[in-house]
Amino acid sequence: MSSTITEIVDVDVPVSTAYNQWTQFESFPEFMEGVEEIRQLDATHTHWVTRFGGVGREFDATITEQHPDERVAWRSDSGPDHAGVITFHRLADTKTRVTAQMEIDPEGLAENAADKLGILDRRVKGDMLRFKQFIEQRGRETGSWRGDVEPPG
Repeated sequence: MSSTITEIVDVDVPVSTAYNQWTQFESFPEFMEGVEEIRQLDATHTHWVTRFGGVGREFDATITEQHPDERVAWRSDSGPDHAGVITFHRLADTKTRVTAQMEIDPEGLAENAADKLGILDRRVKGDMLRFKQFIEQRGRETGSWRGDVEPPG
């Protein structure tokens, strides 16, 4: 049984800065709890190494849609079944709303218990708050990828 998680954070940087940083998947371990490594395999494929409740997992994910300064959507190709989208909304010249929407199908006893107890929701909320802190402290992105990926079909 899958769960839907939605978290929103407003960051005090321009929309292009927030979006550009989110395209730097290899920096995610700096602000995402339990993410040990992400390797960008090509423009639309990533390999993740994570740890949750002492359980290590590796999986691949595909970027299914990406539009600069607007959205990044993905789905897992292997491992835990999940998909989601991050959207970016300009609130002012130097303020952006970042919204994470994820559909997660917990795998295993630890993940199912964490889901039922609200731990997964809190982890995503914490990740979004750490992203805010990370990008606001830097004031600029660590890199960018401005390519466009059209949705399948």
